Amino acid sequence: NRHMNYYMARGRAIRWVISLFDNIEDLVSENDRRCDVDDEVAETTFDQDRLQIGYIAFTTSMRWFIGKASEMDYSKYLQMLKAGADGARGDDTSKLKTLIAEWVNREFKPDPPVDPDDKHSRGFINDACGRLLCPAELDWSNPVVRAGIRDRSDGYIVTDLSFPTFLYEKYTTNPEDLEEGLFKGKILIQGYKAVFTSPSSAKDIEGDGDGLDVIQNNRHARRSSCELKVKKHVAQIINMEKVTARSITYIVCQVRFALSSVTSWRAFDGDFDYVQFWQTVVDFFERPPGRDAWRRVDRLLKWCTRCAT
Repeated sequence: NRHMNYYMARGRAIRWVISLFDNIEDLVSENDRRCDVDDEVAETTFDQDRLQIGYIAFTTSMRWFIGKASEMDYSKYLQMLKAGADGARGDDTSKLKTLIAEWVNREFKPDPPVDPDDKHSRGFINDACGRLLCPAELDWSNPVVRAGIRDRSDGYIVTDLSFPTFLYEKYTTNPEDLEEGLFKGKILIQGYKAVFTSPSSAKDIEGDGDGLDVIQNNRHARRSSCELKVKKHVAQIINMEKVTARSITYIVCQVRFALSSVTSWRAFDGDFDYVQFWQTVVDFFERPPGRDAWRRVDRLLKWCTRCAT
């Protein structure tokens, strides 16, 4: 019914900008826990801080939640939000399954090409997908590395502890500085645009950082809508005016999944733990070690905003 569809639509933003895996109940519980303790003496863990940041993102993007939740059954309300959240994730997974194949085929021209409808031929058995999934510290062009990864040999087991090559600018890493070019990979930016603006806009990505700022983009769209009725994209619908740590992390996980051979969404892909991976990437942006690292992260997110939106 219309009432249910309305709240499910509201819930779609949860996986995008709040948390890909955490339940809203866990975010609320962490905030309640903090309200019950003395802030001056309480020590918190990384996991607790991550939940609290998620709670802040939740209340910021859904300010209406607290008032509405008191008017109706709490669990039923959360159930509708969760249905909307998981529905959005599923829609994006399906969309990127096809688009990733198209982009990989266009750029790498694998023979045979990646089948947009079949994931069994992806992952490390596919040279093009394998190159993009390969841990940054390893050289996919080395036959020993390729064989080791495919055979899951000691020293070559791919886990969530490594950043995949597709995250890097020009899919190239500097062994002396694994942060150089990180989160500037072309296919990552294409994925972001495909989900948050439109699939057609993803075709224009050059990866050089010359894209328009999302704020200017949204203002232009609002002006255009006065002259012609146009469909809003996701970033406009949820009033997201810049790339955020959690929105880019969401796309990181979605692109990684699209390149893999796993056919249905789940938290584990062999030795690769998507929950831990999501947390690692979020922490990279939200808990950089020191002032210089904070500045680098801030510059990176601004670059992503210019380039991806």
